[in-house]
Amino acid sequence: MASLNSVKQWDQQYDLVIGGFGLAAMSAAIEAHDADPNLSILILEKAPEAETGGNSRVAGQSLLITKNAKVLAEYQRKMSVANPIPEDMLVPWSEAMEALEPWIQERAAQAGAQYIHGTGFSERDAVLEFPEFGAREAVHCTATILPLPSGVYLAFRENIRQRPRIQIAYESPVRDLIQDPDTLEVFGVVAEQNGARVNIRANKGVVMATGGFEANLDMQRNYFGLSNPAPLGTPHNTGDGIKILQKAGADLWHMRNQGQSGGIWPGFKPEGFVNGFLRNFFWQSFSWIEVDANTERFYNETAELQLTHYKEKKHGHWVDTPHYRAQPVHMIFDHNTCQYNKLVVEVMSWNPVVRGYQWSDDNSAEIAKGWIQKADTIEELAVLIGRDPAKLRAEVDRYNAACAAGNDEAFGRNPLTLQPIAQGPFYGVRIDPVIVCTGGGARRNIKSEVLDHAGQPIPRLYEAGEMGSMFSDLYQNGSYLTEAMISGRAAGRGIVGLKNWEG
Repeated sequence: MASLNSVKQWDQQYDLVIGGFGLAAMSAAIEAHDADPNLSILILEKAPEAETGGNSRVAGQSLLITKNAKVLAEYQRKMSVANPIPEDMLVPWSEAMEALEPWIQERAAQAGAQYIHGTGFSERDAVLEFPEFGAREAVHCTATILPLPSGVYLAFRENIRQRPRIQIAYESPVRDLIQDPDTLEVFGVVAEQNGARVNIRANKGVVMATGGFEANLDMQRNYFGLSNPAPLGTPHNTGDGIKILQKAGADLWHMRNQGQSGGIWPGFKPEGFVNGFLRNFFWQSFSWIEVDANTERFYNETAELQLTHYKEKKHGHWVDTPHYRAQPVHMIFDHNTCQYNKLVVEVMSWNPVVRGYQWSDDNSAEIAKGWIQKADTIEELAVLIGRDPAKLRAEVDRYNAACAAGNDEAFGRNPLTLQPIAQGPFYGVRIDPVIVCTGGGARRNIKSEVLDHAGQPIPRLYEAGEMGSMFSDLYQNGSYLTEAMISGRAAGRGIVGLKNWEG
């Protein structure tokens, strides 16, 4: 931390300073502004303007809507058995969820955007991740704001534009907090602007909403044990805020849960890309398999695992699918699958939404780039992807025999998806584990106050969004964006109620 005594002058002064510019940060700013329109508010954003929005900009834009707080709390309680959420956080969160929809509708209406029930890109009215725990009763529906992609983010961004006292400084990362070293009370932040460090006074308080550590490979390896994952969201989520809050005296939680709440998905990370592409989960044909480090199939490839954020049930528990443990993994497919299936999802994730990469409909451009290997025979393909030709031939033959029998004894694929890999040419592409988000960060309470190691709030310091999320194990689709709203609003309300510090 930087002590107050070390500050010789304040370069800037605001009532509220917010680190980050995703959905949680915007929710905090909107809530604080609307409670007191005279507040001066500064948002410090690490990224350049063209790359702002954090993960909320490139998420699937799903919003969980519930009409029964008590049932939702019980559903989340069952999803969190491995690491229980404190009841004094879980219950009021559920109540806030039940009351949230009108506020979302107001944000959409103010932006001139359309709020709908449904995901916006499928026919499902609700994504029910864990029915055995009571999903159908807890989830009234899934909702979103159009257009896709980025509709929720765009609506809230427009809300910010309509509140001119909310100022945004781009390419201005928070580098430190200015505190009392004894009480830990926060007085402002040290930010970096144009290569120089500036001291910014926060008369009322600071909200940290700087996201997780998906794009920090060292933190991924040391906190979660993933050797080489790629982020699907912003490449600017490198765990800076977590380190700052550690230094500030915050207790940490949810850095290593039983599983990645948002899941570890199959994707593609070509050379030269920081981010991965998300593999498609809407298939027109199914003549494909995946093989692990032993050149063997290792799970039910065509199960609708997107509905559980790539969790599967093993030994009576829901755990991450084994992609990150099975590396190297390759997807093997024939010409039918190549011709009729674009391999990636483009309605979400960083590469298509922000970078604007347009994957070719028949994958031909990516084959030409060498991202996908092509060969006339399975044996030739094996050589191209570094596999034993005899082993790959044998595994494809075993799968094709299961197709002929109409029964996948090994992994129980739906018989309707048992289509043989038979129509040449044949293709192989490396499958990389890709990460939706990380939930670890500073421990906080339902008021979004950051807690120290004794469980006491650090004065004038708040946290919102993905960083320090309350989710401790399993995750229901649509909960992260709505939790970002709830935690951001709580931080904004809390800070408005504080008196300015003096001195």
